Amino acid sequence: MSGCPGSRTIDFSEKTDLEGSETGKRPSQLRQWPIQMHLVSPQAPYFQGKDILLAADCTAFSLGDFHKDYLKGKSIGIACPKLDSDQEVYTEKIRALIDDAKINTLTVMIMQVPCCFGLAQIAKEGAEKASRKIPVKQVVVGLEGNILSEEWI
Repeated sequence: MSGCPGSRTIDFSEKTDLEGSETGKRPSQLRQWPIQMHLVSPQAPYFQGKDILLAADCTAFSLGDFHKDYLKGKSIGIACPKLDSDQEVYTEKIRALIDDAKINTLTVMIMQVPCCFGLAQIAKEGAEKASRKIPVKQVVVGLEGNILSEEWI
């Protein structure tokens, strides 16, 4: 199949280590609602002075331990840089999260596909427009659920 790498069909069903060592139920680490960037308000109390995870929609489904390793202790916004419309709003919301909600850190989690890097660019633009400067981390998730990179940007 040609075209966008994010639309390419890949079958991971032959993986041999899918079982893992799961024991018991793991509680959700979600601390708020709503989570979609078009619906969240930077004035919401769960953003004030917090660490924020801005996650591409697919990341939570790709990472087996998304809640435990990345969402725990953070407030979240999710978005899809390929399918969401009116993304200009996201840049302003990120600026408002930094300046008005006075968030501590922003972690941007994206998939390795080219279209997903648009979310990292939106986060950078929002951070550049903010008068406060905060640490921003980019986490890139591989198509098979592995972490390809984590770096401060």
